[in-house]
Amino acid sequence: MNEPYYRYHLFFCTNQREEGSECCQNFDSQAMRDYAKKRSKELGIAGPGGTRVNTAGCLDRCSEGPVCVVYPEGVWYTWVDREDVDEIIEEHLQHGRIVDRLRI
Repeated sequence: MNEPYYRYHLFFCTNQREEGSECCQNFDSQAMRDYAKKRSKELGIAGPGGTRVNTAGCLDRCSEGPVCVVYPEGVWYTWVDREDVDEIIEEHLQHGRIVDRLRI
């Protein structure tokens, strides 16, 4: 069996709904996704055999947003700030440990 191309895929919902509707982009999720991508490159974990940070359309968990999900485990997270995203990157993506306090 072949090894997966990426060890982890981190998807950030960056959907923008009509004015007034709950959505992840109301929390500037695109900027947080950009930060996570940059940070994973700085840590040397980005790329084949490592991590891929991607943009996703609506992940349909708007009321729990902002949200991101790590595959292959299918672990869903919410976050408030860069420190939370740093914790997801450092704990889950670098060390394989789920961050229970941010899990949804």
